[in-house]
Amino acid sequence: MASSIEQMRANVGKLLRGIDRYNPENLATLERYVETQARENAYDLEANLAVLKLYQFNPAYFQTQVTSQILLKALTNLPHTDFTLCKCMIDQTHQQEERPIRQILYLGNLLETCHFQSFWTSLEENRELIDGITGFEDSVRKFICHVVGITYQTIDRRLLAEMLGDPLGKTFDTHVQKPGRRLI
Repeated sequence: MASSIEQMRANVGKLLRGIDRYNPENLATLERYVETQARENAYDLEANLAVLKLYQFNPAYFQTQVTSQILLKALTNLPHTDFTLCKCMIDQTHQQEERPIRQILYLGNLLETCHFQSFWTSLEENRELIDGITGFEDSVRKFICHVVGITYQTIDRRLLAEMLGDPLGKTFDTHVQKPGRRLI
């Protein structure tokens, strides 16, 4: 499977060179690539930005589902600024009127403002948003561990478990058993 995603990445890389990058005829290929990224837990910011730019140039081709996948994949790359970059490329009308996009933007805001418990609560209420996004929760937990690691010297185990959306479950130990992390 890895060779298939790598082959697709190479083909898309060729499409993104030069003027062909903004050819709307390539949109179907790029949209399939976004779906493959979601399914295979891969990520290609340049290709995703090209899709969003094509939607800007060709509003009639706008796909809510593909845009949602792009935003969710950008969230998996926090603390990098990919989410903000993608968000800025989406028309305000879509941000306000398309429910999945509005919900994802809200989830992103909760993560960026470190309201982690609220994030997990809201995500639980909107589980359908992340259907098909392989590795989404693990990527978010990795980001939360990063934030906690640079913010706290020590932290109560229960509080950290709540932040990770996993009150003392199996996933908790996977993310916490790293050298240099101390728990109370």
